[in-house]
Amino acid sequence: MFLTDRGKLWTVFVIVLALAILAPFASAYVILLVTQALILAILAMSLDILLGFTGLPSLGQAAYLGMGAYLTAILATRYDFGLGWSFWVVIVLGILIGAATAALFGLFAIRAAGVSFLMITLALGMCVWGLAYRWNSMTGGDNGINIPARPKFGIQLADGVTYYYLVLFFFVMSLAMLYVLIKSPFGRSLVGIRERELRMRILGYNTWLHKYIAFVIAGGFGGLAGVLWAHLNGIVSPQVVVLATSVDALLMVVLGGPGTLVGGAIGAAVVVFLRDYLSTVVPWWQYVLGGVYVLTILYLPGGLMGIPARIRRWREEQAGPGQEKKR
Repeated sequence: MFLTDRGKLWTVFVIVLALAILAPFASAYVILLVTQALILAILAMSLDILLGFTGLPSLGQAAYLGMGAYLTAILATRYDFGLGWSFWVVIVLGILIGAATAALFGLFAIRAAGVSFLMITLALGMCVWGLAYRWNSMTGGDNGINIPARPKFGIQLADGVTYYYLVLFFFVMSLAMLYVLIKSPFGRSLVGIRERELRMRILGYNTWLHKYIAFVIAGGFGGLAGVLWAHLNGIVSPQVVVLATSVDALLMVVLGGPGTLVGGAIGAAVVVFLRDYLSTVVPWWQYVLGGVYVLTILYLPGGLMGIPARIRRWREEQAGPGQEKKR
């Protein structure tokens, strides 16, 4: 028996509850890895809005992660003005700068489709990397910016477990908001654009505006992930906005299952843990991870979330001949 939407929601609830309960008993290293996975899961889910639901494969998602991260670092070190920027204010500003950057980039990218869209988002993302690398007076160039300490707002975020719970909260809220979005009429229209854009135009939908709004929303959640990422690592450098970060986000969505939201979170968890574990076992772990990606694309086009559907089809195929014999 395969899960309904309600069953999937209960499954997610149980997993989140388990993550919350087991955290105090885990080692500091495991807490760090799970926190990384949750932040990257937010980034992957934001990309899934474009790739999985709108049919727009983007290679520029790292730009919004970087904008949120650099904003956090710059406000904390260069433009504090004695204000001691509140964590919640920086969160809002990070979301806004991610959305604003996406709003600007979307004016260029949404005009294209397919490979052209992919290349434009790649070029725009590399522009952000160029700024981070070359604008030494603002970004610190190769050296990056060190964030002195995580801010306080009644609780001490310097503690790894406390910060883990905060990131878990933002992950759950992001998942809930994006789930409501895709179940709304707007989300349904995005799926319609992905399946047959011409038909949606004939029905009277402004497909460009729908894609543009989805692009901006994805940028906003990318900025949120950037703020959380900056406070987790304590340093922001051009490494945050390199092409590899965008490629990782894209592969997380493909590995987990495009158009599922939860698939992006699963893909992020698999990539983070597989990468960190393999790097301690074999020096050529990149090839193993690359092989996993290739095998997933070839044999699991629906990602890991598509396995139940494949099992169901296999059972139906196996049951078919038997039913014919009974008749």
